Amino acid sequence: MVTGSLLTADFDYALPDELIAQHPAPERDASRLMVLDRRDQSIRHTTFDRLAELLDPRDALVLNRSRVIRARLRVRRPTGGSAELLLLRPLGAGRWLALGRPSKSIAPGMELSLLGGDSSVTLEERRDEGQWVVQFGGGVDVPELLERFGSMPLPPYIHNSSSPEERYQTVYGDRDGSVAAPTAGLHFTAELLRRITDRDIDVAFVTLHVGIGTFRPVVVEDVQQHTMHAEWGEVPEAVAGTINETRAGAGRVVAVGTTTTRLRETAMGPQCSEPWSGETDIFIYPGYRFRAVDVLVTNFHLPRSTLLMLVSAFAGRDFILRAYEEAVRERYRFFSFGDAMIIL
Repeated sequence: MVTGSLLTADFDYALPDELIAQHPAPERDASRLMVLDRRDQSIRHTTFDRLAELLDPRDALVLNRSRVIRARLRVRRPTGGSAELLLLRPLGAGRWLALGRPSKSIAPGMELSLLGGDSSVTLEERRDEGQWVVQFGGGVDVPELLERFGSMPLPPYIHNSSSPEERYQTVYGDRDGSVAAPTAGLHFTAELLRRITDRDIDVAFVTLHVGIGTFRPVVVEDVQQHTMHAEWGEVPEAVAGTINETRAGAGRVVAVGTTTTRLRETAMGPQCSEPWSGETDIFIYPGYRFRAVDVLVTNFHLPRSTLLMLVSAFAGRDFILRAYEEAVRERYRFFSFGDAMIIL
């Protein structure tokens, strides 16, 4: 047992399997919305289409514009057996970091043929945690290849969802690069965004390409021993300026999602928000002092996950776990296709 440390077990909770959403709500903004107020530790319930009423004209709403790529590729081994690659991020010159399975049936130097196409990919190097460096043949346009032959990498807890692929994309995403959706943004519609801007609330877009680490639970006993996977992100100069103007005018920075939150905290300078681009591996857990986010819109997250640790840092672990217990009692829908909360 770890003594004097923050334990992963402190972020566990019981969730009935039937509350894991397998399909999105019929309409994006018809999801339920739990409203948590940190000032008086109160909890109330509404629907996501009422979000604009919870925001003030001086606020700035910050969203992640990253889109999910069709990153899952079916391939064939030289022996004729099937395998699968999940492309995680480009490394340059036709090389990608990928997950490969079945892991016991693939080996360095193996050339895999793409099912449905005439391209091949070579397994160059095995890395930790089942990751590979793979090399596509010269001249292959990998994004185009993924668009033609790839499939959407839905989370492992979603089983055979028949929902259209666009429901695992935000309506405003326009920067390809994620292998998991920034799910808090899935609730927004064009009409809801219009109602928000009609209230003179600034809407700003940043980019953080979500990696496979978002699916992975923390397996170490001591939270502080966990290592985050790096993800590429960008805060444009205009967005940094908008956020600084919001703060100067006593408005609130409202981050949509844990991805936006991590990026905002990464890009916060000593006194103000700054333009930024690069890779971030920031790990936020209780004890962290937030400097760049005042309000958080987020989904309900997996037990023992870094995402649950982040929202616990923002609102307090006990308050968050009490809210999760109430969500279970009230039959909220959990995870990517589930309901949402706003933490004021």
